[in-house]
Amino acid sequence: MHKGTAFLFGLIAILAVAGCAADPAADKPDAQVSEAQPVTEPASSGTPLAFSQDSTITWVGSKVTGSHNGGFQVFEGEINLVNDDPTASSVSVAIDATSLWADNDKLTGHLRSPDFFAVETYPTATFTSTAIEAAESGYTVTGNLDLHGVEKSIRFPAEIEIADGNVTILASFAIKRFDFGIEYPGVKDDLIRDEVAITLDLRSAAAVAAVP
Repeated sequence: MHKGTAFLFGLIAILAVAGCAADPAADKPDAQVSEAQPVTEPASSGTPLAFSQDSTITWVGSKVTGSHNGGFQVFEGEINLVNDDPTASSVSVAIDATSLWADNDKLTGHLRSPDFFAVETYPTATFTSTAIEAAESGYTVTGNLDLHGVEKSIRFPAEIEIADGNVTILASFAIKRFDFGIEYPGVKDDLIRDEVAITLDLRSAAAVAAVP
């Protein structure tokens, strides 16, 4: 092969690799996904704690040429703390899907459309834990995620800290959007990846007032 031709092919190969952006979900543990499970009441009554205003739910999605950050601005829920024991406690979250945001206004609108989250049809996403188990490092949280009209059980690692009656739950993992019927592929030469990196930073604020 002529040296000039070999050089040209080598240059094209280098540019092709350089143009393929890293997958932000690649270094995250994959959430295990299965059929939704029954939700049972805890054996002991606990203290319901609302989320603080500095709690966040964020994500990073990517395609061949790059990635985008986003999250949800509005969500509520509670941590039901039982005897200061995470494995006896539970967590539930209700997310306002219409509050979805991305780092690009045009992308925000597209993600809210029927191509992705279809927020007018599915305005709320929920997560309800079914088990919290001690793990070799931290805890493993299992619960039902209802997203885009599809309910599945997901299982992911988390760090849970309890101090003076306050709770912090930190988790970072990857889920596959195809599992929840979000299958828009992107354009032919810039396909959108299936995996999305999710980060949860949920912190308790105060006890939820009992309903009289």
